[in-house]
Amino acid sequence: MIRADILRDIAPLIRDHLVVCNIGIPSQELHAIDDQPTNFYMLGTMGLASSIGLGLALSQDKPVIAIDGDGSVLTNLGTLPTIGNNSDGHLILLIIDNGSYGSTGDQPTYTGKRTSLAGMARAAGCSRVIEIEGKDTQAALKDALNTTGTTVIICKCDSGNEAMPVITMDPVTIRDRFMASVQS
Repeated sequence: MIRADILRDIAPLIRDHLVVCNIGIPSQELHAIDDQPTNFYMLGTMGLASSIGLGLALSQDKPVIAIDGDGSVLTNLGTLPTIGNNSDGHLILLIIDNGSYGSTGDQPTYTGKRTSLAGMARAAGCSRVIEIEGKDTQAALKDALNTTGTTVIICKCDSGNEAMPVITMDPVTIRDRFMASVQS
C-alpha cells in the first residue's frame, strides 16, 4: 500500500473536515482523488503542514487533520515539541511514513533505519501517539476524530508515488476557499 492508496481510503472520512496536506505530490494526490474546499494544499513549504495544522486547531473549534510525511517532519523536528506542549486543540497529525522523501525522488529517510517518529513524538510530549500500518489508517483516523485533544498517527506504508496532475488552482484561490470553510 502506498500513500495514494491511503489517501483514497481515507478521502470519504476526511471530506467534511479541515485538512492541511503536505507539500508536493501528497497534495497533488489528494487533490486528484477528492478535491474539497476544506483541503488546504501546501504548494511550497516543506515541513510546515503540521505547524499550520496546529495553529488552525488552536484558533478554532473544528477538528483539523494535518497530513504530513516522514521527510517533512524530519525537516521540521521543532513541530513535534510545539505540538506536544500546545495540544489543547483538536489536531490529528497523520504522518504517512513511506521511508522516503517522496516528492523529491524517493531518497530514503532515516525512518527506514533506526529513527522512530513515534518515539520522537512521545519524547516531545505528545501523549496520544499511534503507530499503524497503512491498511489500518481509516480506523485509526475514525477513532481520533471521536476523541478530543491531539492525536499523532504514524502510518507506515510503502514508498511510491502515483502519477497525478499538477494542481493548477491559483494559491490565492486555495487559500480563500479554505478560509471560507474555516469560517463557516
